[in-house]
Amino acid sequence: MRNTIDKSWDSILEDQWQQDYFIKLQSFLILEEKKHIIYPKKEKIFNAFNLCSFQKLKIVILGQDPYHGEDQAHGLSFSIKKGVSPPPSLKNIFKELTRDLKIRIRENGNLSKWAEQGVLLLNSILTVRKGMAGSHKKKGWEIFTDNVIKKISKNKKGIIFILWGKYAEAKKDLIDKKKHYILQAPHPSPLSAYSGFFGCKHFSKANKILSKNNKKIINWEI
Repeated sequence: MRNTIDKSWDSILEDQWQQDYFIKLQSFLILEEKKHIIYPKKEKIFNAFNLCSFQKLKIVILGQDPYHGEDQAHGLSFSIKKGVSPPPSLKNIFKELTRDLKIRIRENGNLSKWAEQGVLLLNSILTVRKGMAGSHKKKGWEIFTDNVIKKISKNKKGIIFILWGKYAEAKKDLIDKKKHYILQAPHPSPLSAYSGFFGCKHFSKANKILSKNNKKIINWEI
């Protein structure tokens, strides 16, 4: 898998590839692929890293694991392939965009344009078995992505971490709060969106932070 990740991230993560947990994870995925359909496709597993190089990174939006429905996941948290109907959480993200920045809601749920501007759309778990949410939990991906967060925290400054929901919020202990910014809110799921996600204004808040630090703001339109 190493040869499918952007070179800027490969050098940052070079100490991970030969770790026992990662070797076991690769072996697990090889066996899974022989018996099951895995999402996203192999070439898209590191899509979040490939669209957002380490150098241009400004914001991290943390998710949990990929969508497990057919033709949904393509390696970016909360994002789906173009032409696929947005799931409920993504629809609520778009509703908040409209409330916050008056951005019109679109049926296109592909967030690649965010990634290309420096938003790392990082799931904690990077693969899933078709039709089985959380099926690749505790197979090694969490160790890998926790180390990604630690390395960002150590090697960058002024990164905005957007944490939606308790699962993402649990990652804040990996982040140096003296060097970085953390925006927290409930998850955009229909079960919790009305408990504080709606009205969090994270999109405008993130842009204000970027502007304050003389960085180019994100165009959040899809």
